[in-house]
Amino acid sequence: MSGPISSPSGDSCLRLPTPTMDAESQTLIQSISAQGGYAYARMAALAAAGDQRAAEAAREMAWEQLHSGPWHSVLPVWRDAYSMACLHVAKFHFAGGEFGDALRALDMGLIMGGEILRKDLHDGVLLVSSVARKRVKGSEASGDSNGEKLVAEAPVDVNEVGRNYLCTEWKQELITFSQFLERIRSNSSSAEPTYLAQHPLFEQINELRDDICIPDYCFAGGGELRSLNAWFGPAGTVTPLHHDPHHNILAQVVGKKYIRLYPSTVQDELYPYSETMLCNSSQVDLDNMDKNQFPEAAGLDFLDCILEEGEMLYIPPKWWHYVRSLTISFSVSFWWSDQTASSGS
Repeated sequence: MSGPISSPSGDSCLRLPTPTMDAESQTLIQSISAQGGYAYARMAALAAAGDQRAAEAAREMAWEQLHSGPWHSVLPVWRDAYSMACLHVAKFHFAGGEFGDALRALDMGLIMGGEILRKDLHDGVLLVSSVARKRVKGSEASGDSNGEKLVAEAPVDVNEVGRNYLCTEWKQELITFSQFLERIRSNSSSAEPTYLAQHPLFEQINELRDDICIPDYCFAGGGELRSLNAWFGPAGTVTPLHHDPHHNILAQVVGKKYIRLYPSTVQDELYPYSETMLCNSSQVDLDNMDKNQFPEAAGLDFLDCILEEGEMLYIPPKWWHYVRSLTISFSVSFWWSDQTASSGS
């Protein structure tokens, strides 16, 4: 594998360690070649030997494979190939002091890549961010805002564009964080709402993760945290009636949300979808309920509240809940499993 790469900007030995990729690259390249990725394998070998153009070419080849058909039909090995190429590209940018470009490559690997090289990508984000912050501190006197630019240009996968994920016009988009913020600021009632829903934002922007404390409740009864996600969007974003498999604490950081809950015992009366992918979602549209089509849902008792800034709400597993943002809103959900669920999984 390639050794330390010198920076053309005068920095000595800015090197991005990739221990997992170093150990797994040969096996991964063989798997990619077995799927017909001979050209990719050649470019990846050249990238490892120090060819930046080859690294970019390998990333483009993997990107094309990720978009060769429906997402569920993409072979997992091509997601890992994309991760590998992103790591190679990030190495070159980091060595050149191009921290924003390095972070974008690593972020894209986390968003679109596979699991094998995820630790290298995550550790890479931590290292590049740390080095970049030190450089920014050294240039604060001159008014340099490179640190803010690094966060602003981080790519995010916008989970929901449209009314909600059950609507036919719903879609996903990949945009920068600054573009997402601009959409929120300019949001109008006629525009399609843009929503970061159940998004692993804190894996991408570690400065935000440092501000999040996991509630002690998540460890009650020997609990284990399963997922930490952000929910960020304008007023009017809706998460339709559904249930989740884990204990959940929803913490409201900015703004307020209306939440309605139904116990798990009334599942049949809420008419869940029969399709496997949507079996945890209700066909009942609480914003426009058809009482003739869903008569049993109309008279059900429920609990509801408005969750304000600084408040948290516990939602038990399998409890049905509907959420609507009343203002620009930023929430954090903490999913965890208790000891019984963990031992049975």
